[in-house]
Amino acid sequence: MSLLRLGAYSAALTRSFAVDRSVQRFMNGDYCHLCLRIRNKTWATIYQRHYSAIPKKEDGKKRFCEQSQLLDVLEARIQQLQSDAVVDVKHSKVQIIKMQQKIQKTSPGNSQKNLPGEKAEMLKSGPSAKKGGTEGVGPSKTHASRWMEKLKREKWINPKKQTSHRMHDKTVVGKNSKGSSMRPGTSTKTITTGKRSETKTKGEDSKTSASTTTSSKISAVQKNKGGCVSEMSAQEKLADKEFDEIEELDVDIEIDQQSSSAPERLLEDKEGNRYGDPQLRIRCYLEACVFIDDVARAQSCLLSHHRQLSKRMHLSISAYNIVMRMWAKRGSFNHIRRLFVLIEEAGLKPNVVSYSAALECIGRMPDHLFSGPHRCLQQMEVDGLSVDDVFRQCVFKKDEREMVLRAVRLVHPEYQPIVSKDQPVCSLPLVKQDVSIFIHSLLWHPPQIGFIKPHPIVTQIQRVAMETKLTFDSYVMPMLCPPIPWTSPKSGAYLLTPTKLMRSTDGAIQHQLLLEKSRDEDLHAVLDSLNQVGSCPWKINKPLLDIIISIFNDKGNDKLCIPPPLSEAPEIPRFNPHDPSYTQAEKAYMKREGVKAKKKVAEMHSLRMDALYKLSIANHMRDEIFWFPHNMDFRGRTYPRPPYFNHLGSDVTRGLLLFAEGQPLGPKGLVWLKIHLVNLTGLKKCSSLAGRLEYADSIMEDILDSADHPLDGRKWWMNADEPWQALACCMEIANASRSPDHTKFISYFPVHQDGSCNGLQHYAALGRDVIGATSVNLMPCEVPQDVYSGVAQQVEEFRARDAEKGLKIAQVLEGFISRKVVKQTVMTVVYGVTRYGGRLQIEKRLKEIDDFPKDYIWEASHYLVKQVFSSLKEMFTGTREIQEWLTESASLIAKSGRTVEWVTPLGLPIVQPYHRIKNQTLKSSMQNLSIHISHDANEKPDSMKQKNAFPPNFIHSLDSTHMMLTSLHCYRAGLTFVSVHDCYWTHAVTVDIMNRMCREQFVALHSQPILEELSRFLLKKYCSRPPVVSKPKKFEEHVKMAQLLASVPQTGELNPEHCSHHFRTHRRAARPHPIDSLSGLRQPFTVA
Repeated sequence: MSLLRLGAYSAALTRSFAVDRSVQRFMNGDYCHLCLRIRNKTWATIYQRHYSAIPKKEDGKKRFCEQSQLLDVLEARIQQLQSDAVVDVKHSKVQIIKMQQKIQKTSPGNSQKNLPGEKAEMLKSGPSAKKGGTEGVGPSKTHASRWMEKLKREKWINPKKQTSHRMHDKTVVGKNSKGSSMRPGTSTKTITTGKRSETKTKGEDSKTSASTTTSSKISAVQKNKGGCVSEMSAQEKLADKEFDEIEELDVDIEIDQQSSSAPERLLEDKEGNRYGDPQLRIRCYLEACVFIDDVARAQSCLLSHHRQLSKRMHLSISAYNIVMRMWAKRGSFNHIRRLFVLIEEAGLKPNVVSYSAALECIGRMPDHLFSGPHRCLQQMEVDGLSVDDVFRQCVFKKDEREMVLRAVRLVHPEYQPIVSKDQPVCSLPLVKQDVSIFIHSLLWHPPQIGFIKPHPIVTQIQRVAMETKLTFDSYVMPMLCPPIPWTSPKSGAYLLTPTKLMRSTDGAIQHQLLLEKSRDEDLHAVLDSLNQVGSCPWKINKPLLDIIISIFNDKGNDKLCIPPPLSEAPEIPRFNPHDPSYTQAEKAYMKREGVKAKKKVAEMHSLRMDALYKLSIANHMRDEIFWFPHNMDFRGRTYPRPPYFNHLGSDVTRGLLLFAEGQPLGPKGLVWLKIHLVNLTGLKKCSSLAGRLEYADSIMEDILDSADHPLDGRKWWMNADEPWQALACCMEIANASRSPDHTKFISYFPVHQDGSCNGLQHYAALGRDVIGATSVNLMPCEVPQDVYSGVAQQVEEFRARDAEKGLKIAQVLEGFISRKVVKQTVMTVVYGVTRYGGRLQIEKRLKEIDDFPKDYIWEASHYLVKQVFSSLKEMFTGTREIQEWLTESASLIAKSGRTVEWVTPLGLPIVQPYHRIKNQTLKSSMQNLSIHISHDANEKPDSMKQKNAFPPNFIHSLDSTHMMLTSLHCYRAGLTFVSVHDCYWTHAVTVDIMNRMCREQFVALHSQPILEELSRFLLKKYCSRPPVVSKPKKFEEHVKMAQLLASVPQTGELNPEHCSHHFRTHRRAARPHPIDSLSGLRQPFTVA
């Protein structure tokens, strides 16, 4: 019977049939459509009868029952014909196998030929089957009667399921004879008459052994026979019913998955829990049930996935543990025992959380109801676990710890949890000592899913209706108490708000799982560094805040980075596009001007609101002492958690911040304040420290005038590169110089020491490049070198040479090539900027020059970016070789289907989270939402992003390692230390000490064989096993990757130790501030 005929027949049934079928389904609640079997033996016995599609002269009630039964069979047949999945369903003797061929339409009489052993099978099946077989033999037998007999015979001959000894016979599919064809998506039935094979496969043996282990564990945790029987709640009865269902289930669904490339085992934690999209959905649902305390719903979800192997593979031990802990809180040990059975059936192994739930359940039960906790403890020992592991590894809430301890003391009355005082120490060579931190308990928080952005009209209505008072969430504000120290990847920062240790896109969990896999002692140095930078207290510079607020309320000032209000925005031009008086060119011009004006208004509004947020928070905190909790990105770079107001912000926010703890200036503190002021002006970038100090002394009158009359005086401070920080420094210098003894003046002002093109410094040190190291102040010299000025000078030489040859654009650029034009491109070349990105950077700088002809901007930027890249290639030869090695290595790794991973010298594991974009559409009745997911670890890596990002990310990780080492040693020395990536802050009196520690840790870092260690790690990670593929091309790519990863680029003759020693002995007498060599990489004190 074809699908169309079945559908037509079912549609033709009367409404009375449907009503009768509804009544039948209500009576038969335990009905399984998949295996076409009626589970409820009582109902099946009552309504057991002979079924036939031939009309008989019987009463209407009997006919209705038969027709309703027929409708069920037809519905199951339709579902079978519509099945698209490649499924192998084995129920007793019936095998349903999806075929790829098409089948010809057969007549009812001919269809019997496909059932060769039907009669013999019916004779063996018993009286019912025999009766059905004898009455239905013959060509007049219809399709429905044969289906009824098959269903009835299968019910009768199906033996009672043995849960611990279930046999799985492999389906043997033969070729279809006579060239018969079958429509795609349909199935065929083959009824076999032979007995089940007694040969066990390997998988069956494992299942048998698992069942034996299950039986032993059931006996280990069984109830006391003399125990009382407690009354069960409605949820417990519902759960018991579902347990009975799963114990009777005898349908095995096996989905054949084609073996593809081995998936990366990144999304798996220490306990073997998998975290793909299906696993996350299951876990989120179960934890939602925990939140609403609906254990029956959680139990139903777990059992529905456990029933089928295709869904059971998505369950991990954590899913079973979630439900187990829910039953533990109710003291229902019977459900705990059954969950242990399910765990063994799933092929999983109970962990400490599982046994913790069992012990907690025992602890919640009265003593007379359970007398065998010792059996649970014995089983833990068999699994290689101990009670100490439970208290050491599990996280308890409320009274869970007391309940577990109560259960343990039933066996060991004198037991006390052991807290080990000998913590394991990290073995990394760069970590000498651990900084002491306070240990805080870990609080569990439900995962945050995300949000949906409202429609702009809704936002506008809300904006008009809302109050003018700003309201901020607590987690975007600075803390009024010291942050919780980071003690693990899950615990730290805010008191109540959960915070990720490593920032990532919402939904990406690769980084968190990688951190959880790491040994705790290997992360101690990283966590201690985050605790150190987050423990610095701050306060507001109130005199400067009052000046900024007055300008903000007085229409702002673009030159001072105080955005004006929208009342100062340009008027958007209005014109009628249908006015015939305008030409097409004029209309296009007016349209472009209108777009520019709207864009300008939007930018002004955004900048104004940003400034309003910053100043509002600063004014709110003006009389408070506050802290900035920190976390880091996946490369290890640290960031404060409050997003609006922090020391990583603009010149305005940096000028408003002061250290809450002051230090006396000492003999050299005032000198460092003056040098820092000159650095903020940007006027003496190529001068020595002595030259900068001399310049500061020569402009003392302007400095004092700026401090006394900032808005109505000479306004010298307004011409600085960083005007507000310069004004704050002028006020600090004025107060210190006017004090009776400036050495005893208590200063709260932070002094900055910025790196000199920090990325190039790391590349020069990695490649031992003497020429490149000299350009970025890693080698001793009388005057600090400025790599940006050096590149600008060399580009100018190239331009002059081309201008003499008559190149037009070179002649136009005369007098316009400056340090500022090339600085951003030079700075970002080492971080992977392309020629296109560099051209856009130079184009932006040229647009800022009022005198430069606008018609030549594109051509000039294209010419300059080419000259900048050529200049850098000549100056940094070793840098390009290392960068190309890193890029090519990442490209081959990504082609192999893996993401690039490495470990920093401080022990921080890093993985690049760049995967191909997965487009997913969420359909609803109102609209369809298209979501682009780029962090799905199940997708293939994005080869382009992986290879382009590896060099800059690797350098960023080295820079963060250097910062963390410096922060730890500053903390040990008692210094106040804060960083903005490669810009380090401290008190003026401790600048010399910080500089010394900074250069010592840079030397210590690059004295390690960084590239060699990276090569060894990559070889072990990606080349330890050859690919299991038959294609020669894959094997050749694997060999090529192994050869490339093993070939570390050759380095130059630069010796970090020699350079550091030579600088200290050579420069100390000439300049008392040694900070401009490899040992003083902070030399040109430029502000990034």
